[in-house]
Formats: sequence, C-alpha cells, structure tokens
Amino acid sequence: MSDKIGLKEAISIGIGGMVGGGIFAVLGLAVSLAKGGTPVAFLIAGIIALFTSYSYVKLSLAYPDRGGTVRFINEGFGKNIFSGGINNLLWVSYIIMLALYASAFGSYAPNLWEITGDNALDSHIYSSVIVIFATAINYYSIKVVGKIEDYAVIIKLVILIGFVIIGLYGLKDSSSLDQLAFSNWEPPIQLLTGGMVIFVAYEGFELIANSVSDLKDPEKNVPKAYFYAVLFVIFLYVIIAVVTVGSLPFSEIADAEDYVLAEAAKPMLGQVGFTIITVAALISTFSAINATLYGGSRVSYEIAKDDELPHELTSMFWNQPIGLLITAILTLVIVNLLKLESISTAGSVGFLLIFATVNYVGFKKSSEVKAKKWITLIGFLLCVIASLALIIQQYGTNPLGISISLGIVLVCFIMEFVYKRYFDTSS
Repeated sequence: MSDKIGLKEAISIGIGGMVGGGIFAVLGLAVSLAKGGTPVAFLIAGIIALFTSYSYVKLSLAYPDRGGTVRFINEGFGKNIFSGGINNLLWVSYIIMLALYASAFGSYAPNLWEITGDNALDSHIYSSVIVIFATAINYYSIKVVGKIEDYAVIIKLVILIGFVIIGLYGLKDSSSLDQLAFSNWEPPIQLLTGGMVIFVAYEGFELIANSVSDLKDPEKNVPKAYFYAVLFVIFLYVIIAVVTVGSLPFSEIADAEDYVLAEAAKPMLGQVGFTIITVAALISTFSAINATLYGGSRVSYEIAKDDELPHELTSMFWNQPIGLLITAILTLVIVNLLKLESISTAGSVGFLLIFATVNYVGFKKSSEVKAKKWITLIGFLLCVIASLALIIQQYGTNPLGISISLGIVLVCFIMEFVYKRYFDTSS
C-alpha cells in the first residue's frame, strides 16, 4: 500500500494535466474567437469535458490499467483497424499537444530575454530548445520528471489563483469591464467553436486513467478525482477569462494574443505582474512538455504492445521506449511548421474524436461498467456535434488548419490499415 497514491495525488494529476500549457497557449485565441463571451466558451468546453469524465470514471473502475484510454478503446472495439487508428490518433494528439506547449513556451520566453531581436525566430529557437532539453531530462531520469511535476503544479496554481484574486479585485476600477456585456458576445455557433478550438486546455483529465491501478480505495476515490479536478479547472478557466476580458481592451488582447495572460496582469501589477505570469507560463509549459513526452512515449509503447503498431516500438533506446525519441522529433517538426491556431485546432479535433469514441464505449458497455446510458450518450453526442461545428466553422476561417487536422486523422487510419494488412504477423 505504501506505493499507492491517494485522492490528492490523483486530483493533482488531473489538474496538472489540464492546467499545463493549455491556458497559457490558447487564452488569446479564445478571446479572438468569442470576444466578450470567452468565459462562456470555456464553460461549454468544460461541460463536454465533465460529461466525458463520467465515462472515464466508469471505464476506469471496470478496467483499471496503466494503458488508460488505449485499454478502454480496445475493450470497446477489440484490436482491429478502427481501434488501432483511434489509438494512433491518441499518440499523434499527444505530439500535437507537445507542439502547442512548446509554441506557448516560445511565445512567452522572448518577453524575458531576446536572442536575435527577431521575435518569430526567437520563438522557434526557444520552442525547439525546450523540447530538446525536456527530452534529455526524460532520458536522464524519470524521477526528475516526477519531481518537476510535483513542484510545477504547486507553483502554477499558486500564481494563477493569485492572478484571479488580484484580478477580480482590480475589475472594479477597470475601463474594459463592459466588454463582458452580452452585446459583445459572438453568436452562439461562434461561442461553441471558440470553446472547441481551445478544448485542448481540458484534455489532461484523461491522465488520471493511467494511474487508477495505483490508487487507494478506487471505488470511492476515482469519481472524486475526475469530477473534483474537472470542476475546479472549469471554475478556474472561467474566472481567468472574466478577469482577462474585463481587464484589457480587445485591441491589446489581439496585439498580445500569444502571451495574453501575462499582459492581463499589467493593469493590476504592472511590469512585475507581467514578469511573474511569464515565469509561471514558462514553468507550466516546461512541466507540461516534460510530462507529455513521458506520457506520449508510454502511449506508443502500449499501442505497439497490443500489436496495433510495429512491435519494434516496444524496443528501448537509452533505457527508454524508442517512442520517446520519435515523439520528440515529430514535435520539433510540427512546432516549426504550423501556426498556433492550426496546432490548437488539430489537437482539439483529435481529442474530441477520441473522447467521442470513449463515450461510445461507455454507452456500448453501460451494463458491464455500471454506467447510466443517457449520460454516456449525451457525452458522445456533445463530442460529435462539437467536432462537426469546429470542422465546419474552421474550414471557413482556417482551411489549412482543418485540412491538416483531417489529414492527420486519415493518416492514422491508413497507417493502421497498411500495418494490419501487410506487416502484422501476430494474427
């Protein structure tokens, strides 16, 4: 029992997974899409995450396994081309999240120290260097990765909660408070798609699934871990959105879109506040890269172990799964080729499809996992509707981003089809 984790640790895994680099990376993007309705956009995304977490609770209790989402999908569909394609998409979505976090790190870092004087070039340098550095740490020691996570979760939550408290107090004197008025909200479909583009800010709760087999008293603690983590993060994000939109004119938010949270601290705390939030963003995004590299390499290992990817991916390189190196290289490619909105869109499309599949598994196996069918069905329908709304709206405004997103999904399934048809010798 001494190796078991408790409720607090499980909640911190969920909160740490969600409040990683996501909020720092996508807040400005959310405001550009939803304007005064940004808090509502975060709430809509949070509601979908909450329904999905119900399916995760039931599946985690029925199938406690370190494979987490990979295990749930295989239980629901067996080991075939569809489940393999979805699991491949999970691995690729981890890589996209890494690119998002690295992109956020690259956007904030030049505000502290410019390297070349060219902001775009500096961002690419910082994004690339932090991925390489985090990969080196993962190779050096997994214990170091865990220690970084322990401290980073505390630091970023203390700073963000401090930002919320001071920010709410400062709103009484803000000249931008009327931006939150209903007249400044975008139309409902734009609020929905705004929430879906930044859905990646919520995806990290699924990491709890990987730790359930190590959790004390799972029947009692699994539901609490998921629901407490998701509800806390919904509340935190909505309040951060209120403070940001209420503190800064839309024009200033647009100018600082990639590092807007730091800019939002200026009206209350001046340059000191800007610097503190920038440091918090760097710590958060670095810790998120660290943890997601570890998680991504484990996902590729689990998929290969289940013979849904070549078995060579279970081999080790410098005492770590070879997937770690592949994950890092692909992250470097994506972060240096795609813009933030395209990265965020691709990540959201990927996770909405994965969560729709998990919700469907919960619905399909409702009697076996003791789930209420109507809740899992609503979760499934919400994910499907949100995916379609996101694809349709983004195709009009960001056709390249949505084409890349759909191309990634297609490649994941083609890759699985080719492997199963021509290379899989296990069956």
